[in-house]
This record gives sequence, structure tokens and C-alpha cells, in this order.
Amino acid sequence: MKQYVGDGMLLITAIVWGSGFVVTAIALEYLTAYQVMAGRFILATIILALIFGKKFKTFTKSIVWKGAILGTILYIGFALQTVGLEYTTPSKNAFLTAVNVVIVPIIAYLIYKRKIDRYEILGSVIAIVGIGFLSLQGSITINIGDALSLACAVAFAFDIFYTNLFVKKEDAISLTIMQFITASVIGVVAVLIQGDIPTTLEKEAVYSIVYLALFSTTIAYVCQNVAFRYTTATKGAIILSMESFFGMVLSVIFLHEVLTGRMITGAVLILMAILIAELKPSFHRKRTLRNT
Repeated sequence: MKQYVGDGMLLITAIVWGSGFVVTAIALEYLTAYQVMAGRFILATIILALIFGKKFKTFTKSIVWKGAILGTILYIGFALQTVGLEYTTPSKNAFLTAVNVVIVPIIAYLIYKRKIDRYEILGSVIAIVGIGFLSLQGSITINIGDALSLACAVAFAFDIFYTNLFVKKEDAISLTIMQFITASVIGVVAVLIQGDIPTTLEKEAVYSIVYLALFSTTIAYVCQNVAFRYTTATKGAIILSMESFFGMVLSVIFLHEVLTGRMITGAVLILMAILIAELKPSFHRKRTLRNT
């Protein structure tokens, strides 16, 4: 039962992230990438501190250093993604970021020699093909923004992998708070170094930062970090890849984007990948029964 609760929380994260690319693009019209990141992490940290203030009493050295690692990786990932978005389209940024779905099992194998599950690998490959159908349009040339987005996929893959590893032994909320504190500190330092402290804020910029902080950061990462207690890193990455699917659905509903055959094909492939990852235990059970 807990497994399905975890999968449901990852689904919520994917829905929220599906809307995040457009909001980030709006924020970048008024603020620099580093200002956006500092703003979203500072506000997200304040929100978590107000809601879960009692968690500070449970902080241990283990939570502090693990949360600091996650926060550093998270900031690097968002820095690469957000700066990359200044030089490429939201659709290509979303696709290249989602490449983390095939990087996660590779990291697990290379670092911890964990056996690569063929069903999860199959689901990962199908998911990335589906995301390609949803996101990539026209030329597939690579520019600096695309390269940064691809590098961000590696960072997010490490974030998913180590989050899955750390929450097995530590309190997920406490880790998330420490993660955000670390990202906030790095964000403030980056803005101060660049001397880009904003003196005025347009209301569109404020709305965007509030949305990114509350939904795409606080709610999304609390759901993700708690959910990873009950699922594997690779399966979690496959479910999170549905952010491209929800991005498409939200674009069709709210932006009146035309639904094409290509988009439907991509959506079907991503859903197929989820089913393969979810039904894997059934495959194993059937094989076990045949061998007994």
C-alpha cells in the first residue's frame, strides 16, 4: 500500500513540474536565472520552516551533511537548467532534463554495482523516446543552452539517486529543510558575487517566484523526498518523467495548444513506460510460478 502512496506522491510532483517550465520562462523575462533560484529557495525554506519548525530539534550531523549534499546537487541542477533555459526553448529544456531517467540506473550500477533491472531499463528507454515525441520539434541541433540542460539531467539524476538512498535512513522532511537551506545559501552567495540584488520587482516576477517556491519547490520536493522511501530510484525517475506528459496536457487545456498525433504517441509511450515499471513484480511472480 505504501508503494502506491509513494507513486501517487511522485505523480503529484510530475504534475507540478509539468507546469514549472512555463512559469520559469515567465520569471526569466524579469529576473536573472540566479535571482530566480535564490528567490524560490529562500521562500521555500521559509515556508517549510513555518510549517515544520519542530523538525529543527531532530537535526543530527547525519541529516545536516546529507541535506547539504542534496542541496548542493539540487542548486547545481537548477542552475544548469535555468541558465540553459535562457538559451534554448522550454520544450527542448524539458526533454534534455528528462534524460535523467536513463542516467539514474547507470549511476546505481557504476557507483554501487547495483544490478540493472531490465524492466526498469526498458521503461526508461521507452519514457525518453516518448518525451522526445512530446518535446522535440523541428531541428535537433545542440546549442549551449541544450548542453547545459543535458548537464542538468546528470545533476538531477544524482539528486534522485542520493535522495532515494538518504531517505531510507533519515527523516525526509528534515532532509528537505536542510536541502533547501543549503540551496538558499548558495543562491544568495551567487547573487551577491554577481552584484545582481534586485531593487524593484514586477508583479509578474513576484507571482512567478511565489508559484515556483510554493508548488514547484516546496510541495514537489516534499512529495518526492517522502515518496522515495517507498520506491526505487529508477522507477521513481520513470514516474517523474510524466512531467512532460502533464506539461502537454496543461498546454492543451490552458494555452489551447493543438493536440497532434506526435504528442499522442509520446503520451502513450510514457504511460507504457510507467506500466512496465509498475507491473514488473507481476512479471517476476509469473516467472516464479512457472519455475515451481
